Amino acid sequence: MYAKMPSMQRYGELLRTLLEKRGITDGEQAEIFLNPNYERDFYDPFLMRDMEKACVRIFEAVDADEKTVIYADYDCDGIPGAVILTDLFKIINYKNYEIYIPQRNSEGYGLNLEAIKQFSKNKVKLIITVDLGITAVDEVAQAEVDGVDVIITDHHLPRPASAGYASFDLPRAYAILNPKVDEYPEKMLCGAGVVFKLVQAFLKKYQEYFKIKDGAEKWMLDMAGLATLSDMVPLLGENRAIAYFGMKVLKKSPRPGLQKLLAKMNIDQRYLSGDDVGFMINPRLNAASRMDDPMRAYELLVTSDEVEAGVLANHLSKINDERKTIVTSIMREVNKKFEADSARESREVIVIGNPKWRIGVLGLVAGKICDEYQKPVFVWGKDENDCIKGSCRGDGLVSVVELMTETRESFIDFGGHEQAGGFTVHNDKIHFLEEALAVNFRKIITEKSTPSAVGTSPYVGGGKVGVNFDIKFTLDSVNIKNWREIDKMAPFGIGNPKPIFLFENVKIEKIKKFGKNGSGEHLEITFSDQNKNKTTAISFFSNVDSFKNTLSEDLVVNLLATFDLSRFRGREELRLRIEDIY
Repeated sequence: MYAKMPSMQRYGELLRTLLEKRGITDGEQAEIFLNPNYERDFYDPFLMRDMEKACVRIFEAVDADEKTVIYADYDCDGIPGAVILTDLFKIINYKNYEIYIPQRNSEGYGLNLEAIKQFSKNKVKLIITVDLGITAVDEVAQAEVDGVDVIITDHHLPRPASAGYASFDLPRAYAILNPKVDEYPEKMLCGAGVVFKLVQAFLKKYQEYFKIKDGAEKWMLDMAGLATLSDMVPLLGENRAIAYFGMKVLKKSPRPGLQKLLAKMNIDQRYLSGDDVGFMINPRLNAASRMDDPMRAYELLVTSDEVEAGVLANHLSKINDERKTIVTSIMREVNKKFEADSARESREVIVIGNPKWRIGVLGLVAGKICDEYQKPVFVWGKDENDCIKGSCRGDGLVSVVELMTETRESFIDFGGHEQAGGFTVHNDKIHFLEEALAVNFRKIITEKSTPSAVGTSPYVGGGKVGVNFDIKFTLDSVNIKNWREIDKMAPFGIGNPKPIFLFENVKIEKIKKFGKNGSGEHLEITFSDQNKNKTTAISFFSNVDSFKNTLSEDLVVNLLATFDLSRFRGREELRLRIEDIY
């Protein structure tokens, strides 16, 4: 007898409708999506082309006690990836390694030639990169000349070969683990996700040799999940499984630094949410490289000392507040420049900068501008070496890496993902960069002649959603039963955004401002309907002029919102989070 396939009818109407909106139309698909399974949903790590070579080389380094460097990126993907490798080395009792995380403001992204030369002098025999290295052709060549093997673990796009896009210009590393350059099924792993696959493979191969309990790598899913949620990769397929189990481990994670950071933010670890990771933890970990030294974030996540953990949690929270002040100041300057430039609205690509702007926060600025104008945005400043560097964000129409590749003569260096990247520009070309990028943007858009090139789904991309929504709802539908149905689809993110509901013709009963230390930078609005149902909705970093119409009490509006269950200071409150009001 055949096993009976699960039916969609087993799910409630709300959940069924939301699943169907995301293309999940049969019971088997729904079962896989709603109930990730570790054995079923994680691919065999040895499907990565060089995985066997990488595992054997690491084993040889451990066996011979060779000195190894873990060379990790400075963000909330690279740092958790370095923590995962550190966890591996701890459980196999290997101590002859060091962590190297480049300084964002002085060294910038990627492998550094001077650092590699220093490693060679210090008799390093193996470098394992985390979340970088796939474009480091010259740097890897230097390492190999110096007798240092390099294992690249990365997920960024490689450089196209000069002949065209059909082939890649790859570093001649000892091994390359990057799903974008081999046949590995999950192409969209984040950097720490690739490292997790390496650890999974290493333990699968050498578990008995090192006498390690089965499933030891599962405790490292807190870091893989943290990075997957932070790095804006699609939460589908294997990534969904990593994020799903990562959240389960994060809620139980024994790491003192993580516990102290959550306590500092008044977050109950047992009820940690994906939003907490994205909006609370991620900015504080990234603040280390933006405002200070990225090692502080790494130290927070690996320390076993409660006192050190508390000091580091306080420090990261403090410099994150300083980061917010700097970003606010830059955005004021940006808005003034835009007000004085009436042609800005008509441009395909926005390039803006100031030599005084801090390099470390420019990605945040680019993201804010991109959200507002829905265009590719390139923001630049000058680093400590008087070099023009910046960050870019994409609008979902064109890959920023493809755009920079087409405009390569303007750049000294560049790299990234489809939607985000970094770049270094020739000083004499910065003032012509916007026009050069715009020309190539038009060229790429023209070549993408099919409608699918610009995306037809309201569930793809970010920014303002206009009037796209999942379901029309009434205020009496804002209840805990429906929240539980929606929460079955968590964790949410790219590829699986929070469901958006439309509430038509609701009246604004009360508007209240709130914020840290009485800042009043957020809005809390009470809405009512004709049946006297009421609910509260919040909008962070908003005021009454942030929407199409200026908000006022008694105004009747249409509300687009997601469900939000707050457990702030132990008090449970179901409310809405505003997406738009019109």
